[in-house]
Amino acid sequence: MPFWRRKKDEFVSLGLSRAASERASEIQTETKTEIEKQPAPVPVSDKPSNQPSSSSPWQTSVLGLDLSIEQLQAQEAALEQELSARFRRAVAATRESLSEKIDTVFAGAKQIDVELLDELEEALIAADIGVPTTMHVLETVRRGISRKEIDDIEKLKHAIKSELIAILHASEQGGVASETSVPIDIAPYVMMIVGVNGVGKTTTIGKLAQRIKAEGNDVLICAADTFRAAASDQLAIWAERTGVPLIQQKQGTDPAAVLFDSMKAAKARGSDVLIVDTAGRLHNKSNLMAELEKMKRVAGREVEGAPHETLLVVDAVTGQNGLEQARQFLKVAGVTGIVLTKLDGTAKGGIAVAIAKELGLPIRYAGIGEQVDDLVVFDPEQYVNSLFN
Repeated sequence: MPFWRRKKDEFVSLGLSRAASERASEIQTETKTEIEKQPAPVPVSDKPSNQPSSSSPWQTSVLGLDLSIEQLQAQEAALEQELSARFRRAVAATRESLSEKIDTVFAGAKQIDVELLDELEEALIAADIGVPTTMHVLETVRRGISRKEIDDIEKLKHAIKSELIAILHASEQGGVASETSVPIDIAPYVMMIVGVNGVGKTTTIGKLAQRIKAEGNDVLICAADTFRAAASDQLAIWAERTGVPLIQQKQGTDPAAVLFDSMKAAKARGSDVLIVDTAGRLHNKSNLMAELEKMKRVAGREVEGAPHETLLVVDAVTGQNGLEQARQFLKVAGVTGIVLTKLDGTAKGGIAVAIAKELGLPIRYAGIGEQVDDLVVFDPEQYVNSLFN
């Protein structure tokens, strides 16, 4: 699955790592060039059967093309499996906390009774799925039991999984669930990144820029957090590492002015995506919220519908505290989606379901490690299956 799906495909992109997508492009280009250089084809049947295939340039190029396509498909499948394995490893702590507790609840249970459901409730809450979401899940389970649709332990486990997936998918109806919702002729696509300091905002911006660029897009970063010198310094490091241009000004400059310059630069260079860093002071500071509103007005004047996404970065390790931060930002910042970082560092990754249910916002991306390609598009089925299987 491509990481970024808005740009029209110009080459086969695996979308899982920079090296993979670049190699896909190279293979196609090399093969096409090789074919163009070859003389007129010699029918394969005219060649003696004991001749090596390399004696026919045409045959070699055709086989090379077929092999390249097969290699690409095999490589994509392998990378998908690798991604799935990495995701499973990332949520291992949560899986051990949730699934093993559920298995303990179910162990030796021959029937579904009140005691079993009470223990199940404790297991779900312990995984930070949250009280309201847990009550919703169990109410759905109880309805299934009363209708005789759930009459054994396996059906009960399946019902829980199905309900968690349904909650995550339902959240996609709010906010912005996909970059493809914005017409391709509107550019640049503006992503505003918000969140308190320390949640991984700068790292998220760097990884987003790298991964989107790796799939053939022109990306620009706007360093609009002008109140914290370290923020611009950190972004500068990421910009240099990824080869993505960075627009920044001296400390204390009006963030809206930096954004204005960045919008002009992005339009002048024909950038596909502009990623905007914002100040990460505490969410209860009214001046920060006024600043965000001003920046949105500036963006909207320059590009239709901008910012097209306002992503709130939430640290999964903070659990319910992160959810409270999200509620506060939602009131004033017009958040359209969530980036859940450090999912690999907590046993309470159930917070993903709580966020989706209580905020009604899609989780767009998840951080599952320290490497650049460890920022992945959040997939509800993969997430829930990784928790239980």
